[in-house]
Amino acid sequence: MQPPPLNINHTKEIDTRGLSCPLPILRAKKALAEMAAGEVLKVVSTDPGSNRDFRAFCKQTGNELLGQQTIDKDYIHFVKRR
Repeated sequence: MQPPPLNINHTKEIDTRGLSCPLPILRAKKALAEMAAGEVLKVVSTDPGSNRDFRAFCKQTGNELLGQQTIDKDYIHFVKRR
C-alpha cells in the first residue's frame, strides 16, 4: 500500500515522464527561471535516478527540495525557487 500523495501547494507543474537524465533537471531549471522567488515547482518524472538528481540539483543551485515521493512509476519532486 502506498502513502497518500504529498499535499504541497505548487505554483507550476511540469511533466517530464519518459525523459531520461539530464532532461528532467534541464526542464525544471528552465521552469524555475521563469518563476518568482518562493514559488514551488512540481516535477513528475519516470526516471528512477531523478530522486538523486533533484537532491544534487537543489544542493548545487540553492533551491529548496520540499519533498519527493514515488507513486507507482512516477517520481514526484517539489522544488521551492530560491
